Amino acid sequence: MFLRFSLISSALVLFGTTSATAWQQGGNPFDRFDANKDGKVTRDEVPERLRERFDLIDANKDGLITPEEQRTYLRPPGSPGTTDVKVEKDLPYAGTKNPRQTLDLLVPVIAKGSKPLPVVVNIHGGAWQSGDKSQGIGAIMSLVASGEYAGATIGYRLTDEAVWPAQIHDVKAAIRWIRANAEKYHIDPDRIGVIGASAGGHLVAMLGTSGNLAELEGKLGVYPDVSSRVKCVVDEFGPSELAVMMDYPSSVDHRSAQAPESKLVGGAILDKLDVAKSASPITHVSSDDPPFLIIHGDKDPVVPFNQSERLTKALKKAGVDVHFIRVEGGGHGGFQNPELTRRTRQFLDHYLRDQTVGSISEAPVPNKAIAPKK
Repeated sequence: MFLRFSLISSALVLFGTTSATAWQQGGNPFDRFDANKDGKVTRDEVPERLRERFDLIDANKDGLITPEEQRTYLRPPGSPGTTDVKVEKDLPYAGTKNPRQTLDLLVPVIAKGSKPLPVVVNIHGGAWQSGDKSQGIGAIMSLVASGEYAGATIGYRLTDEAVWPAQIHDVKAAIRWIRANAEKYHIDPDRIGVIGASAGGHLVAMLGTSGNLAELEGKLGVYPDVSSRVKCVVDEFGPSELAVMMDYPSSVDHRSAQAPESKLVGGAILDKLDVAKSASPITHVSSDDPPFLIIHGDKDPVVPFNQSERLTKALKKAGVDVHFIRVEGGGHGGFQNPELTRRTRQFLDHYLRDQTVGSISEAPVPNKAIAPKK
């Protein structure tokens, strides 16, 4: 059964944590954070893990979020009109009862045009060891609410349950499921784009570079003969070459068996070089890869900035259409410049909707937007 989200009355989709379950339980999520019920949300009222997103919504930087700022964030000035979004939760894509092997599907109540919609699929981050698919709803909600896209967020097995290649097998099975069920949900099976940050960025990059590799396809689900290829990739600061992450400054000891990428491959990277190579998007780059948009902060303390530089160089050498945006002063996500959202939308509109958007700028973007002089 579909559950409906109203973007006019809903609030903290902005924090990227709204779930259909929470909605079903009743109450406006905005009210749940507004502890003193004064109609405004302060930074202190928001859980610490969500405060980076708070800064994006607080347009006038007064330390408060009003319902109007929330609505503006979800529907920026000049953006297409919005529509309600229907969300179908926990669809099993792998033919199992594992809750990690499920996806949430988002479709606009009123789609623009009669043609099937392109779909943007979000894959969550969390160092392959935490997080869940609900994190991705905020990242794609405004796209779906425009009436011009469908969306999906997918879960996958984490490293406490399974090691590589389980994660790529899962996300490929999810893409196959979406493509096989495209007609049912008014989705265009030939226009599937993917977006992810950090570990999610790594997995979307793997989808982009391994589209023709049978050894990474896996046999999950009931659609083994359906393609898992994607139309375009938005990779936000994802690791691309696991074995060299240790060669660059980082707050993480990438040589350790406790490093996230070590847990991914089942042991210290230097002891698992063959697996690390298989799990690295750069290994599989080829000329038939889809277009990439890569975004990375040059002060990232977790995934070295060089990871995206290396992948960009390899993609360009192979003749792939790639756009690389450096976020000046940006760390490991939490970017606070709406120009990045604008360029991402340009990229998706061009490659998924055949829109003429002009050139997509690769000029560096400051982490925080510079306020115009009065």
